[in-house]
Amino acid sequence: MDNPVLDRRSGLLESGALDIVRAGQRMDARGWVPATAGNISCRLADGRIAITRSGCHKGFLNPQDVITVDETGRPHDPAHRPSAETLLHCQVYRRMPDVGAVLHGHSVASTVLSMIEQSNALILRDYEVQKVFDGQTTHDATVTVPLFANDQDIARLAGEVEPHFGSMPAGYIIRGHGVYVWGRDMAQALARLEGLEFLLACLLQRRTLEKGTPAP
Repeated sequence: MDNPVLDRRSGLLESGALDIVRAGQRMDARGWVPATAGNISCRLADGRIAITRSGCHKGFLNPQDVITVDETGRPHDPAHRPSAETLLHCQVYRRMPDVGAVLHGHSVASTVLSMIEQSNALILRDYEVQKVFDGQTTHDATVTVPLFANDQDIARLAGEVEPHFGSMPAGYIIRGHGVYVWGRDMAQALARLEGLEFLLACLLQRRTLEKGTPAP
């Protein structure tokens, strides 16, 4: 006999997994998730979090590479192994109930800039693309992207990030590691990731050119 509840749960996961697979292909095509780096997740309508399992190349995902966890990061199927960084995704969902998708990538620009920047944040200003982020209506504004030290203790890292929620319209960057960006759904999260990566690439290029320009 068919079970309507199980059928619905299966259908929700299938839809979420398809969004995640497509996002992985898009991120891979742009060089933001090399090797097995990065994580992709979305919140399902029944409250479960669908997320890529540990060790998968994001450009070659299939639906079986997507598992579900609860808001503490515990897999619903004990046989499934989520990435340790799942806790950082879950933190976003717990703190921001309107968020429907979280993306984590490892681009060259985010990695290099976060390793050479001496302050605790990257500052973006005067770019039209800043409008992709919440609260940004003009290029004539400043967007702060916090930088956090990398830490293999993910719970401790989450504790460092925690006080900054509410003041990270463009997400944040883990030094030498990569970006975390989110949105109300996968489309918005991807748009924000693409916007942030464009701005980081511009910032890296400007710093490279400025350093190579002789002083007048």
